[in-house]
Amino acid sequence: MTSVRLFISLPASQHWPLHQLDIKSALLHGDLQEEVYMEQPPGFVAQGEYGKVCHLKKFLYSLRQSPCAWFDKFSEVQKFGLRKGQCDHLVFYRNSDISIILLVVYVDDIVITGNDSTGISSLKNYLHASFHTKDLGQLKYFLGVEILRSKRGILLSHRNYVLDLLAETGKIGAKPCSTSMIPNICLTKDDGDPYDNLERYRSLVGKLNYLMVMTRLDIAFAVSVVRQFIPALTVKHWAALEQILCYRKGTPRLGILYKDYGHAALECFSDVDWVEFKSDRRSITGYCVFIGGNLVSWKSKKQNVVSRSSAESKYRAIAQSTCEILWINYLLKEVGMMLHHPRNFGVIIRLLFTLLSIQYTMNGLSILK
Repeated sequence: MTSVRLFISLPASQHWPLHQLDIKSALLHGDLQEEVYMEQPPGFVAQGEYGKVCHLKKFLYSLRQSPCAWFDKFSEVQKFGLRKGQCDHLVFYRNSDISIILLVVYVDDIVITGNDSTGISSLKNYLHASFHTKDLGQLKYFLGVEILRSKRGILLSHRNYVLDLLAETGKIGAKPCSTSMIPNICLTKDDGDPYDNLERYRSLVGKLNYLMVMTRLDIAFAVSVVRQFIPALTVKHWAALEQILCYRKGTPRLGILYKDYGHAALECFSDVDWVEFKSDRRSITGYCVFIGGNLVSWKSKKQNVVSRSSAESKYRAIAQSTCEILWINYLLKEVGMMLHHPRNFGVIIRLLFTLLSIQYTMNGLSILK
């Protein structure tokens, strides 16, 4: 999703068009390279052929090999002149000194953008001749995200999805909350009476996690907290989940606005909550990455190990943020997009990793402070 948001923010800042294509029966396009047999489907038995199996001549949706075979087939788009990204294999690109074409594919959904209108039209014709494609025009709906374009920029939101979720949970008439979690609340395992409806809790956490990953970073911390108590639920955990739903009730139209800020700088803001949970003593890392002033990546995640001090937890957060920055930088450089970096950008990166290596090797926390 970082790649998708990244290549939606670029057209907003560069004023490029966004085109969407859909491939009909995508997984059936793969080439069958091996012999595959299946039992005769229920309700159909060939006359006099009891006990025999079917020899497949093409892929079906239920086969495990179908997605890989389809992607191998789609990778033949490189014959058009596109190259497959090494940082993200779902990204294809073609660039020159004066033009650039970017293509992002997710199973059967394709997004195309760039400043070469003639090349984009030729690419559409090539895809239509190679597969059964449907031109959906300007990008308006992708992976459940509503995409609205205006003079201000491009807005990504989940308004209809949120309203459906509130109606499903019976919170459509609930009183809105101003925050997604009660401040300074400390949730622990076995805290209060047990909650017996595990399936409902797990389903709601999954849907909120989908919102958090796609467009709603404001609930990232709250969702990361409630989803870790699935094995042992209590009434307090369910109340915290309802708090998030009530917060979404008051903010159904909020989303991410991408627009032209007049620069192409790469920025990252990182923070850490040291020893947030007393049960396992692990800290929570959070960061946000901006490209040209547009938010493209974020994360709120519990660290894998226990940090012995706040300094150590901050260095671990810096390490995760640095990895994300470098990956985005390599991806943009690969497709031909140049970013504005400070003169000492490389020195800063090397210094961060030097500090991390000193800390992990010598365990000199007092020296680092």
